[in-house]
Amino acid sequence: MIEARDLKKSFGAHQVLDGVTFRIESGESVVIIGRSGGGKSILLKHVIGLLMPDSGQVLVDGENIVGMNERQLLQVRRKFGMLFQSAALFDSMTVAENVSFLLRREGKLTASEIARRIDETLEMVDLPGTQQKKPAELSGGMRKRVGLARAIIYQPQILLYDEPTTGLDPIVSDSIDQLILRVCECLKVTSVVVTHDMRSTRRVGQRILMLHDGKIYTTGAPDEIFQSRDPIVHRFVNGISDPKEHNL
Repeated sequence: MIEARDLKKSFGAHQVLDGVTFRIESGESVVIIGRSGGGKSILLKHVIGLLMPDSGQVLVDGENIVGMNERQLLQVRRKFGMLFQSAALFDSMTVAENVSFLLRREGKLTASEIARRIDETLEMVDLPGTQQKKPAELSGGMRKRVGLARAIIYQPQILLYDEPTTGLDPIVSDSIDQLILRVCECLKVTSVVVTHDMRSTRRVGQRILMLHDGKIYTTGAPDEIFQSRDPIVHRFVNGISDPKEHNL
C-alpha cells in the first residue's frame, strides 16, 4: 500500500532523511518511532505528498507520487485520512460541522446523507449526541476522537496518526489506542502511527519501524523491538539516555 525508496530530504545543511526505505502492506498497522526532531513527522508529510523529497520515490498503491502536480496529488490524498497531533479542529464550528467539513465542501451528498454519516461516524468513535457541541466544550481525548471521526467519515484506505496520545493521561491514551485498533479492524484500513508513547507502540503496532540518523535503523514485531539487545534500540524503548549525550 505504501512504499518509500531511498528517500532523502535536507533543509539547508541539515539532512533529515538520508535514504529512508520501507514497505507497508495493505491492512497493516505500523508504528514509526524515533527521537524528537528525527524526521518522523517529515516522513509522514512525504507519504501524503505535502513535502517532496530531494531524491527517492514514494509509492502509494503502486503509484509514484513524487513529481505529481497538485491535481494528481489531490486524487492520491483522497485515499488518506489524518489525525493531527493537536486534532486541528475549527473552534468556531460544531462537532458535526468539523466532522463533515470535507463532505460539505465536496458537495456530492445531500444534507440528510451527510447527517447520517456524521451520526454513524460519531457512534464509531464513542461520541454519540455530541453533534452540536463546540471544541471548547470537549476534553482533550474527546477532541482527538472528533479529529479521528473527521479523518474516517469519507472512508479512506489509509489512516495516518501523528502523536495520537500526546498530552493525554494514561487511561484516555489507552482508550485512543483501543479506538485505533477498532477502526483498523472495522474499516480494514492501513494504519501508520507516529508516536513517542511506548505503551501505545506496544498496543497498536503489528510492526514497528525505528527511524534513526535519517534512516530506518530497524524494523520488527513489538516483541522483537522491545526485547532488542541493540544499545540504540534498547535505550530508546526503555527511555534511557546515552551517557555520551549528558553534556547536550
